[in-house]
Amino acid sequence: MIEMSRPDFELLVSEALDQVPPELAALIDNVAVFVEDDAPSSDPHLLGIYEGIPLTERGHYYGGVLPDRITIYRNPTLSICVTHEDVVDEVNITVVHEIAHHFGIDDARLHALGYG
Repeated sequence: MIEMSRPDFELLVSEALDQVPPELAALIDNVAVFVEDDAPSSDPHLLGIYEGIPLTERGHYYGGVLPDRITIYRNPTLSICVTHEDVVDEVNITVVHEIAHHFGIDDARLHALGYG
């Protein structure tokens, strides 16, 4: 396990978000991104989660709702990493994975694409 402060980890998440191609970033709608130290006790090894209504499921009724939420979990991510580069790679993969859920891409497809 590697040690990393929360501000340093948050910076990596921010940098991963900055790497999203502009044409995709422009399509992200009504989403807030958070960093939490620990995953829920029901799934303590979870690296990230998307909670919301994917773009593919939004209809004309969609409006006036709270933002969707992407949460990246610091401690579970650090627990599987040995080097700083491992953390950078894992954060990038997790951020892309959760954004993909916002676009309606399921876990099976993400695993096939190497973002599992």
